[in-house]
Amino acid sequence: MSHLFGHNGAENTGYSQPEGLACATKPVVPAGLVRQQPARWPRLSEPEMVRHYTWLSKRNFGIDTGFYPLGSCTMKHNPRVNEVIAQLPGIADIHPHQPEHHLQGLLSIYYEMQHMLEVCAGMDQVTLQPVAGAQGEFTAVRCIQEYFRLRGETQRTKVIVPDSAHGTNPASAAMAGFEIVEIPSRADGRIDLDALAAVADETTAAMMITNPNTLGLFEADISAASEIVHQAGGQMYYDGANFNAILGITSPGLMGFDAVHFNLHKTFSQPHGGGGPGSGPIGVKAHLAPFLPGPLAARREATPEERTMAVDEHWYHWHQPEHSIGKIQQWHGNAGAVIRCWAYYRRYGNGLTTMSQHAVLNANYLRHAIHREAKDAGVDHLFVDGAETEVAKHEFTLSMQPAKDALGISAMDVAKGLLDRGYMAPTVYFPLVVPECMMIEPTETESKDTLDTFAKHFVQVLKCDPETLHEAPITTPVRRVDEVYAARNLCLRHPFEDA
Repeated sequence: MSHLFGHNGAENTGYSQPEGLACATKPVVPAGLVRQQPARWPRLSEPEMVRHYTWLSKRNFGIDTGFYPLGSCTMKHNPRVNEVIAQLPGIADIHPHQPEHHLQGLLSIYYEMQHMLEVCAGMDQVTLQPVAGAQGEFTAVRCIQEYFRLRGETQRTKVIVPDSAHGTNPASAAMAGFEIVEIPSRADGRIDLDALAAVADETTAAMMITNPNTLGLFEADISAASEIVHQAGGQMYYDGANFNAILGITSPGLMGFDAVHFNLHKTFSQPHGGGGPGSGPIGVKAHLAPFLPGPLAARREATPEERTMAVDEHWYHWHQPEHSIGKIQQWHGNAGAVIRCWAYYRRYGNGLTTMSQHAVLNANYLRHAIHREAKDAGVDHLFVDGAETEVAKHEFTLSMQPAKDALGISAMDVAKGLLDRGYMAPTVYFPLVVPECMMIEPTETESKDTLDTFAKHFVQVLKCDPETLHEAPITTPVRRVDEVYAARNLCLRHPFEDA
């Protein structure tokens, strides 16, 4: 069964409806709206449809089917209790336009989630509206932009990013109309304070940076960097893609940041991948709070009449910030993602600190396990650790440049070889500052046995014949694809044949 549209069945059949459930009277369709020919729908019975989607699910790879060490994406296990809570009628069966007394449960969850993120990040106000990390970046940059406009500082037209930054950082700033100033990293992969000081001036609006950075290294000089930017009058923006490494241990607020975005679909276990769904709330210090997109969830003491409808002694309601940049997403953001992440937070509470500690432990354990296995197999000369003498945080990078120089094996070849062994390939060729880069993030939810087995298989791939790796993967439903062709020649709909 290649696809649904290959099964047309008998004319006008494919399902049957019991007489008792059918409408007694059929609506009359105006003649001008009647189809001239039948719609090109596949005609299948229920078992045929179930078999198709079951077959399709077996061709996909997900966190439920295997280890998913995708660097910078934090692909962790998603507890199923979150799904149960998100589907409760009082949460799932409501409409955002219902009056506030119908939404007290949802509003209380939103309010609590905002507050929890404020505490975790050391911020003063959070909006849950953005539905992706990049959208959160853009939203925060726009708040900073409006903050300066209100102050009359229209000369602040530049945003500083390090060369190890996520590509969405300069893209988000550029979308808001800012000029991007890139600064180089030091030889150890961390921010160069001298380079930062040389470009920070009265035209600087903000600096965007991740900590730990994309190499998996903690930026120990981040407070000094914040001071340089603030002395120039600019704002500090924290990319929360790597928040999973520091939760409960430190916070962007302590590092001197003014704004931050959270990837709820990474740090707090909302299922993601394959294009969504996501949630990218932002938190800001008090001086930026009036510019947040609204409405925000707020609360006050409930009146005696409201107490009969309230979930506690408070009344929850929507609040519009004074100088709001306006809505950046329909309704109130991705409510399902927010609920799942709220459930995760409520379930683990103070255990979120342990979560980050285990994420860091697993990353360093796997890193050293790969080194150990490679040394024992005599192939440790085929890759270089991006920070061999230091402690990585939640992820680490390996350069496969030695393997390419010696055997012609690229990072892509190694990644495809891992697919044949039942793993999702790690991130490749990012960050760009590492040649033939592989970025690996095991997360906290993987066991020691899983990490040990992955290390063994990683080394087995390195020992493969180069020609074999060039052909990998060979056991997957789809062999190696031409990714450049696919990116430049998008296929966005089913290729119907001309009638």
